[in-house]
Amino acid sequence: MTADETKNKRLMKRGLIGSGIAAICCFTPFLVVIVAGVGLSAFVGWLDYALFPMLFASLSVIAYALWLEAGKPGHSPKPLLIVLAVALSALLFWLEFRFALRISVAAALAVAGYAIWLRKSGQATTELSDIDPR
Repeated sequence: MTADETKNKRLMKRGLIGSGIAAICCFTPFLVVIVAGVGLSAFVGWLDYALFPMLFASLSVIAYALWLEAGKPGHSPKPLLIVLAVALSALLFWLEFRFALRISVAAALAVAGYAIWLRKSGQATTELSDIDPR
């Protein structure tokens, strides 16, 4: 395994761990119970202001790692991913977290769709390069 492949796998792993932690803490009372258990209940109301941006940033890291793993087809999606993570976070704040679950699920499905698209476009490129040029 090359250094780039190791870096890509590490980036993917960190994105998945960050997304998992943020999702568990956002959508279950897990973090609320822990924070209340140590006497810091005053912070419970502000947790969403940190956890949802963390979730969107982690999903962006996953999408970027998928792009790197696919062999960097096209332009870098990094600026777009940053803008999307900030925009989704701002949208949730503006909507006062009313559609948080729907927006978060849509963001996760968009990353999954991006992974499928990258895989299919990579297969199409491989098939085209395998064609005999006679």
